Amino acid sequence: MTATTAFPHLFAPLDLGFTRLKNRALMGSMHTMLEEMPGGFEKMAAYFGERAKGGVGMIITGGIAPNEVGLPTPGLAKLSTPEEAAQHRIVTERVHAIAPDCKICMQILHVGRYAYHPNLVAPSPIRARISPCVPNELTEEQIWEQIHDFVNCAVLAQQAGYDGVEVIGSAGYLISEFLVTHTNHRSDGWGGAYENRMRFPLEIISRIRQAVGPNFILVYRIAAMELLENGSSWDEVVTLAKAIEKAGATIIST
Repeated sequence: MTATTAFPHLFAPLDLGFTRLKNRALMGSMHTMLEEMPGGFEKMAAYFGERAKGGVGMIITGGIAPNEVGLPTPGLAKLSTPEEAAQHRIVTERVHAIAPDCKICMQILHVGRYAYHPNLVAPSPIRARISPCVPNELTEEQIWEQIHDFVNCAVLAQQAGYDGVEVIGSAGYLISEFLVTHTNHRSDGWGGAYENRMRFPLEIISRIRQAVGPNFILVYRIAAMELLENGSSWDEVVTLAKAIEKAGATIIST
């Protein structure tokens, strides 16, 4: 049995309305650490260029933080300034030069309480087992600052030549921390009822879509199962997925 017979739609185009993917093969996000090396963006360009040459329909990069507090450790790659966007253009131009019909999207990743630095933030001050630091509880003003930084990161990714962005709302990172009661003990408009807990990702997605316009790929990576005590119920996952799609993003499940 060949891939064509086992998966008859794998090599068929996928219409996204304003654009299309040449096939259904997607290179999922993997953090290579290349961007942290000397000449790292040239190395990233070579790496993703080879994947584009191989015929994949869409590439999603490793996670890039929208600000300093969203980094796993200080000094890693983030995207928050035009100068940083110029470095990313090295990657997008290489991919599009090698395969003009290959789409490349940048993953926006805010690690939240998983960070290994004292400035880490989360909806509630609950330490993760994999971090030695207790996160700083976000104030209302700081929550809006994080949302702004997600939007700014997406706009800069667009300016850098990416075809879209993927916002990661799974794997226990900051967005997940708002969604589940295990990590969100807030009693304000960002906690309590699920409608409040899902407000954070909805504000991010709707504001990104408004900022980048309709002709930009916007993917939201949702957690179908968190493998965590007091995680989201199936009904909550479905409710969030419908709301995210209504706000203008395409869902990918993990």
